[in-house]
Amino acid sequence: MESFALQSVSTTASLPRHSPIARISLLHRRKTIPHSQSFPTSPCLYRSVSLFQSAPPIPQSLLFISRSSSLFNPLFNPKLRRTHQLRTSASQSPEKQPLPPTPLPQQGAKPIPFLISIAIGLIVRFAVPKPVEVSAQAWQLLSIFLSTIAGLVLSPLPVGAWAFLGLTMTVVTKTLTFTSAFNAFTSEVIWLIVISFFFARGFVKTGLGDRIATYFVKWMGKSTLGLSYGLTFSEALIAPAMPSTTARAGGVFLPIIKSLSLAADSKPNDPSSKKIGAYLIQSQFQSAGNSSALFLTAAAQNLLCLKLAEELGVQISSPWLTWAKIASVPAIICLLTTPAILYKLFPPETKNTPDAPAMATKKLEAMGPVTKNEWVMVGTMLIAVSLWIAGEALQIPSVVAAMIGLSTLLTLGVLNWEDCLAEKSAWDTLAWFAVLVGMAGQLTSLGLVGWMSNCVASLLKSLSLSWPAAFAILQLSYFFVHYLFASQTGHVGALYSAFLAMHLAAKVPGVLAALALAYNTNLFGALTHYSSGQAAVYYGAGYVDLPDVFKIGFVMALVNGIIWIVAGGIWWKVLGLY
Repeated sequence: MESFALQSVSTTASLPRHSPIARISLLHRRKTIPHSQSFPTSPCLYRSVSLFQSAPPIPQSLLFISRSSSLFNPLFNPKLRRTHQLRTSASQSPEKQPLPPTPLPQQGAKPIPFLISIAIGLIVRFAVPKPVEVSAQAWQLLSIFLSTIAGLVLSPLPVGAWAFLGLTMTVVTKTLTFTSAFNAFTSEVIWLIVISFFFARGFVKTGLGDRIATYFVKWMGKSTLGLSYGLTFSEALIAPAMPSTTARAGGVFLPIIKSLSLAADSKPNDPSSKKIGAYLIQSQFQSAGNSSALFLTAAAQNLLCLKLAEELGVQISSPWLTWAKIASVPAIICLLTTPAILYKLFPPETKNTPDAPAMATKKLEAMGPVTKNEWVMVGTMLIAVSLWIAGEALQIPSVVAAMIGLSTLLTLGVLNWEDCLAEKSAWDTLAWFAVLVGMAGQLTSLGLVGWMSNCVASLLKSLSLSWPAAFAILQLSYFFVHYLFASQTGHVGALYSAFLAMHLAAKVPGVLAALALAYNTNLFGALTHYSSGQAAVYYGAGYVDLPDVFKIGFVMALVNGIIWIVAGGIWWKVLGLY
């Protein structure tokens, strides 16, 4: 009798609150039990009471009630259990019904994109006649390269996996030797990109990027326009040390914009998004391209452009300083005017945000004083940027400066090796950037790019175009063909070398052509909702409608183009680029 009653008590935690046993047990627990009263020594009792550490033993007078009640409780009576389960299932509301199982993700390659990507390479290799001037090895490598680029656009597999397949085909078909195929994996530029991703992780981990942006909100956030300028300036300040536009968008600025918008009752996927959320998203999205164009280390594709230009013989001395100096005037003008222009083209419904500075102040108070790791991050990045600027004079390559910075962060504990291993985007970039750079370099070495440039030169000569006219046509073509691409780096890998070769064939000054194409690579990242990593992040927030993304993207592309052509053209003439 005693053990059966104890079994009933031990299950009261899972009984309905209105069941007889539960009521009895709850009423009894409210009684005060003298500390001198001890529990029986039954092992069963101790196992049962362990579920209720402070629960006293049940009086003997209640044991019979517990046992008799259990006869009518479906948990103890097998005959009633099935009926109880059926009634409970029938009484459940629709929203409590179990959800259908989640379908498993796609395994392996997507069939249609896979077949299309492979077909493009096969058609070029076997159906398109090979020009006499091009070697069989170069033509076969071109077919593999085009198939790889098609896969980067259509995504039959993740980018890194598809690039590895392309690399494997170059070795299996003996188009390239193993050493030649993997030669680009030792490229200084590739490793500079990888280490820069680790710097970006340091900004997010320490909270330094969030703190900087919050300070600008505190200083400039009394109006919606002021908020936009504060976020724009903070991105320009963070950009040279955080080379991933996607990381800046998703890790720093989107959370701040969402917090400010929700505080102003501006909700995603709702008409209220027009209050301030849609405007702040559009302004930050359009400004990000100019922030990335202002500094060499503000975006990974910038470094890739310079590496490909080097393959074609265009050498840029003091690259970090030269890049910033040439981009400074048009990029800064665009950063100063973009929020104001969008304030007229895409005005927010709420003009004043008096609560934003107070919110920023509270957030800074919650964050506390600047931590040791944040100070280390600041100092390390100042040293790294200084070495990037003065690296040529000190004979310290950019990648060595980055290695010194990363070693400092690892030694002082701001980052640990697990952080570096967890930065999947860095290792993924190492894989597919190296494949693209390696293939492009081999195509140049095998003479294919030279043949293409000679063909373009003959065409331009027949049209009697001056180099400024050819420059304008080629730049516009390179910019607007990005509507066909879903990746800035994919675009660079596919077309940068070819377009630069066309510029050189048209007698456009090499440095001007290489840098103008590279700047455009950043500016066309705001054309559509799929044109870059940050585009997907900002559009996915739910504050902007798709028609507005295309409309504002096209209009701001024209605005940026006019500013870069007029202000940039004058500035570049002063610098002696042409």
